[in-house]
Amino acid sequence: MQLKQKLVILVVLFFTVPAKLFAQDNQFSGWAAVFHSQKLSEHWGYSFDGQLRSHDEISYLKHILLRPSANYYFAKNKVGALGYAYVATYGRTPAGDQTFRPEHRIWQQYTYSHKVGKNVVLAHRFRLEQRFLGNTAATKNDQYFAQRLRYFARAVVPFKKDSVAFTKGPFFALQNEVFVNVQNKNKVNKHFFDQNRAYVAFGYRINKMIDVETGYLNQYIKQAEAYTINHVAQVALYTRF
Repeated sequence: MQLKQKLVILVVLFFTVPAKLFAQDNQFSGWAAVFHSQKLSEHWGYSFDGQLRSHDEISYLKHILLRPSANYYFAKNKVGALGYAYVATYGRTPAGDQTFRPEHRIWQQYTYSHKVGKNVVLAHRFRLEQRFLGNTAATKNDQYFAQRLRYFARAVVPFKKDSVAFTKGPFFALQNEVFVNVQNKNKVNKHFFDQNRAYVAFGYRINKMIDVETGYLNQYIKQAEAYTINHVAQVALYTRF
């Protein structure tokens, strides 16, 4: 790959990474995820991802996320989706009592992918979420609705450069995702900017249908009066049928 192409990938993926280097709060957690997509016909298919995310220092399970969708393939590299997500959030009060908050989402997205150079695939994903957040166990008057827009870019860079179609072998994955609040931001964190997730991983493509990877994700979270950086160790399985 030429130097210019490498620079293009880095600029596209990381131009939204926050400039601040030190957070008011640093956390360390672990995430595990499964991503599956299934094509049923020329134009129709479905996807599903399930994730488990820990609290700081892997002290307890904080999030369970289940996210199915129906997909429409405009072309091989252009996919629209309509989906639902359920997010269970577990927490602790200062007194140590357990809390629970459910969240339901309806979301729409469009994904466009293309090659950069010979065999590097760069995917762009635009997602709009309608978020219905329920009560926690601690309070009974904090239900609200909000909308959030997310832009995601991911590049898979194979180690081997001698093949146009990457079907097997090791690879690097680079991605970045930025979140912004477009409705009811005062209920979320009072800011248009919500969070940013930058990620780098090492993976192995077992065949054209299965990838496994492990990597580091840097999650920058903007709160009402502060900000947090969550350092995440992530393992993921990708399947495509």
